Amino acid sequence: MKKQNFTFKLNSLSNSSGIYKLLDKSGNVIYIGKAKNLKSRVSQYFTQSNQNNKMLALQKKIYDFSVIVTKTETQALLLENDLIKQYKPKYNVLLKDAKSYPYIYISNDKHPRLGLYRGKKNKSYEYFGPYTSAHVARDALATLKKIFKVRQCTNSFYQSRSRPCLEYQIGLCSAPCVSKVTDVKYKQDVEMVALFLNGKGGRLLNKISQKMKQASIDLDFEAAANYRDQLIALRTIQERHSSQFSSDMDVISITQESNIHCIEVIFVRFGKQIGNESFFPKNAKGKSCEKVLSAFLPLYYLGKSTPKQIVLSHKLEDKALIASALSTKLIQSPGIDKKLFLEIAALNAKESLRQYLLSTFTKKKQLECIQKTLALSCLPEIMECFDISHTMGEATTASCVIFEKGLPKVSKYRQFNIKDVKPGDDYAAINQAVYRRYSGLLKSKKAMPDIVFIDGGVGQLNQAIMVMNSIGIESIKLVGISKGDARKAGLETLITIENGKVNRINLAPHDPALLLINHIRDESHRFAIKNHRKKRASKRNTSFLENVEGIGIKKSRALLNYFGGLQEIKNSSIDELQKVVGINRKLATKIQETLKNN
Repeated sequence: MKKQNFTFKLNSLSNSSGIYKLLDKSGNVIYIGKAKNLKSRVSQYFTQSNQNNKMLALQKKIYDFSVIVTKTETQALLLENDLIKQYKPKYNVLLKDAKSYPYIYISNDKHPRLGLYRGKKNKSYEYFGPYTSAHVARDALATLKKIFKVRQCTNSFYQSRSRPCLEYQIGLCSAPCVSKVTDVKYKQDVEMVALFLNGKGGRLLNKISQKMKQASIDLDFEAAANYRDQLIALRTIQERHSSQFSSDMDVISITQESNIHCIEVIFVRFGKQIGNESFFPKNAKGKSCEKVLSAFLPLYYLGKSTPKQIVLSHKLEDKALIASALSTKLIQSPGIDKKLFLEIAALNAKESLRQYLLSTFTKKKQLECIQKTLALSCLPEIMECFDISHTMGEATTASCVIFEKGLPKVSKYRQFNIKDVKPGDDYAAINQAVYRRYSGLLKSKKAMPDIVFIDGGVGQLNQAIMVMNSIGIESIKLVGISKGDARKAGLETLITIENGKVNRINLAPHDPALLLINHIRDESHRFAIKNHRKKRASKRNTSFLENVEGIGIKKSRALLNYFGGLQEIKNSSIDELQKVVGINRKLATKIQETLKNN
């Protein structure tokens, strides 16, 4: 768009609040912003001088713009947040999509279930949280299971029970499914779980103490002993997580060094710090901590459950607007108790940033060494590695791990179940895995790696070269990793083949390039073994049952899901076997005879 057309378009803009999108020559959105006055704000991009370098670079790329008018500034903030997440503009401060945090819930069943959940909430369930990670939530569930013995099994498993499961046998469930506990007693246990999760520890302890005394009066010494054990366990937990302050809040501190910002979020629930998380926003270079924090808050919290209070390390100009949009209280001058948590957040922010910078610089050095060692024209952005795993040819699997900028991208890892090859033929397995991976990338037009490592010698490497030649890929550097003498780490040989000539590269054990390459190779090996063992275990269990005439994959899986394992199936009666869908008396008899004879 020509400048005179900009002038006409700017003069016709509304003075209302809203959002604006700046577009490049190709029509791509490069920046999204909100404005109290659209005309005034957008005009600044074309009339103001003495801008910083980033603003000047942005101005040069603006080819067009569009606006969306809103009734209020709050609406503009909400819309800006949604559009930034949708378009991920180059010049906006960006945050990785905030994951959905796990909650613990109590269902509304006859015998309520205690479980872990992410995502959209069921309005009829009672939820507690959020927790910072599934690991923290599972630890809480494990503790509750030991103390209150409330069921955590799925409804399908619960409804199919005709006898108590292992959880009951080891004292971790009261088995309401088969009436080992009265409905009244189970309801009381669920209520106490809710009190515990709501942070009402004092009330819960008093309630259990009263029940213990009453049980003693009634001469029900077994019940009194159970209540006593609950009291001891709960008091131990309280002592471990004691705090002077009792409230729900997130505490956020931001720090900056070397043009990198680190935002540390500490989660405080019921007066206890339950975890923390670090963020390193993109495209924040040259921006003040206050500006980055203002951008972070709506990106992080909108669309999620927010705590009652958010304590901040810096004062924000748009505090009132953000607080209104998030429906929470923003505290910028905390009292003594809150200030203690803020100090902890600040210390963690500085340490997280220090570790991040060290990691970044180290990885850069390693990548530079790999570039030099393999004579690459530029730093390798994406590296992938393949490994094959099997046991005497059984259940062959291949792994493909992906590293970006020297760091593993676990979410992008791939595994391949190798089919239709001779057992133990590693060459054919590598050939199949490499072909499936890169023919798929070609078809989907996705980015190719700069380097592909093959865990193996010349033979395996030649297979990868053959595949790449057959599908027309020439841009990828192919490197074999051959085990050293006695298979000791640090003695590996890197193998490349150029114009039919085999080149072997031996690096010092502590060479930065070799250390990163070994990390990639070891991760590929670990992932391959993990998937192989899983496949092997599944195959052995199902294949054994499939030896019984009339039992296929579906029925063998149904049996294993119902009983839990081969030993449990072996110990079951014919009548019990018939409870599985698809198993009649004739099949049940065959199963029992086959398993007892083997």
